[in-house]
Amino acid sequence: MKHQHKYIFVIGGVMSGVGKGVTASSIAKILKARGFKVNPLKIDPYLNVDAGTMNPIEHGEVFVLDSGLETDQDMGNYERFLDQSLPPENYMTSGMVYKYVIDKERALGYGGRCVDPVPYICEEIHRRIEVSRRKTNSDISIIEIGGTVGEFQNEMFIEAARMLKLKNPNSVLFVLVSYLPTPNKIGEMKTKPTQYAVRSLNSYGVHPDIIVARSDRPLDQKRKEKIAFASNIPTDHIISAPDVESIYDIPLNFEKDGLSETLLSLLKLKAKATDLKDWRQMVAKGERAKDTIRIGLVGKYFRTGDFVLSDVYISVIESLKHSATALGKKVKIDWLDSGDYELGVASPTEFKEHFKNLANYHGLLVPGGFGERGVEGKIKVIEYARQNKIPYFGLCYGMQLAVIEYARHVLGLSDAHTTEINPDTKHPVIDIMPEQKKLMTEKNYGATMRLGAYPTLLRKGTIACDSYKAGQANERHRHRFEVNPEYIESLEKAGLIFSGKSPDGVLMEIAELPKTKHPFFVGTQFHPEFKSTPLHPHPLFSAFVKAATQRKK
Repeated sequence: MKHQHKYIFVIGGVMSGVGKGVTASSIAKILKARGFKVNPLKIDPYLNVDAGTMNPIEHGEVFVLDSGLETDQDMGNYERFLDQSLPPENYMTSGMVYKYVIDKERALGYGGRCVDPVPYICEEIHRRIEVSRRKTNSDISIIEIGGTVGEFQNEMFIEAARMLKLKNPNSVLFVLVSYLPTPNKIGEMKTKPTQYAVRSLNSYGVHPDIIVARSDRPLDQKRKEKIAFASNIPTDHIISAPDVESIYDIPLNFEKDGLSETLLSLLKLKAKATDLKDWRQMVAKGERAKDTIRIGLVGKYFRTGDFVLSDVYISVIESLKHSATALGKKVKIDWLDSGDYELGVASPTEFKEHFKNLANYHGLLVPGGFGERGVEGKIKVIEYARQNKIPYFGLCYGMQLAVIEYARHVLGLSDAHTTEINPDTKHPVIDIMPEQKKLMTEKNYGATMRLGAYPTLLRKGTIACDSYKAGQANERHRHRFEVNPEYIESLEKAGLIFSGKSPDGVLMEIAELPKTKHPFFVGTQFHPEFKSTPLHPHPLFSAFVKAATQRKK
C-alpha cells in the first residue's frame, strides 16, 4: 500500500551558517540509501525572486540548475550528496511566493477577497511543496527553511509548516539544527542558546522532534541530557554533529547515531536495508590520501571584513576535492586575491613577491565572476601560467580573460578586452550577445543571462574530448558575454584551439592550448563545477588535477 507522503522540515537555531544545508543533504542521503525516493527543497526567506542578482560576498555562491534557475548554494549541496539533478520546483523564495500571490490577486484570482499573509501566503507555500512532490514522485520531502528561528523573514514559512503538521500530524517532522558554543575562557560547552532556540520555535506553535547539535567537538551525555530535559524530547533524539574534516563524513556520522532509523520510526515508515557502500568507499579513499597538491584559486570575492568567505566558490572547491579524492590525492587551496597581482594595488615589492610565489603552485584556477575589479591581475596570472607552463583552468570569466590574454600577448592586440569592462576597446574579443544588448539597455538584469544546460560539441584529439571520452557534453551556463566570432579565425591561426562549440558552431564553449605547447591550459565558457559530485567527479576537473599532479612530480 502506498504510504502518505512525509515531510521533514529543517530549521536553524542560534546562528546562521550553522550547517542546515549539509544537514538536510545528509538526511536526504541516508534516507535515499534506505531505498526511499527523497525530495530536497530549499526555502529562502529573502524578497529577491531568485539568487541571481545578489552580491556573492553577502550571499555566497549562486548555483544554477539545468533549467537555468539561479538558486542558493544549498541546492548544490543537495545535488552533490544525492548525485542527481533537481528541478526548479525544488527552490522557492519569499519573493517568488509573494509575487505569485500579488499577481494572482491583481488578476482577481481570489474573487475579490481580502488577501492576507495567513492563510494565502501559507497556502501558496503548500502549493509549491506539493508541485515539487508530484514532479519528483517522491516518498519524503526534506524542506530546509533558510535563516534562523526568531527572525521575522521566515515567519510565514514556519507558520506554513505548522499548518501542514496540523493537517498531517503523523507525516510531518521538525529537525532543529542548533549550535552549542564552547567559549575559550569558560571551557564548557553551553546549552542555553539552544534551549532559547527551542523556546523561540515553540512560540510559533512548533516543537522539534530531533535536535542536531552542531559544535566544535562531540556532545557528551551530560549535555544531551540537559538539552533533552529543557526541550522535552528524548535523549536519543539529540544528534551530535561535531566539526569534521570533510562534509561527506556527516551522513556516516548520522548513521552511527541511528538517525535514519529514528526518522523512519517517527514517520511510521518501515525501515529498509541501508546501502552506503559507495559513499563509505569514497570517504575512506579520501581519508587514506596523503599526497597533497597545491592549487592557487585567483578571485576577488574572498573577503568580508577581516574574514575569508570561501562559500563564494564552494562548488569549485568541492569539485577540486571530488577529483583529488578519486585520484587518491588531497588538495590544498590557497586564496589568491587578484588585486595582489596589480601594481598600484600591491606595492612593487609585494607585486614581485606574489609572482615569485606563483611558481610554487601545481595548478592555477580563475573562477567565474563579473566586473572590473581585479581583472588585470587575473590576466597577469594567466599570462604567467601560460608562459611558465603551470596547469591553468579558467571557468566562464576565467576562459574569457584567457582569450583576452592570448589576443594581447600572442596576437599582439594590446587593446584587446571585453566590452563588459571597456565598451570602447578597439579589439572587443569578448562581446555581449546580441539578444542581451536590449535587456541591458532596459536594465533587465534578473534571470536574463544565458542560463542553464546547453549542449557542447567536442573536437576530436583535444584535451576536452579526451577528458569527456565523448563527442558531446551538456553543461550549465551563467553569462552574458561570449567570444566575438570576428576574432575566432585569427585566434585559431595563432594556436588557440576552440575544442568545444555550440551545435551551430557560433558560440565558443571551450578554449585550450595543444599539449605540445602546454601541459594543461583550458578554459570553459560554462561552469563545470555545477555538475561535479563526489561519486562522479567532473572529467575536466579530474584532467586538471592530473596535470597538477604531473607538475608536482
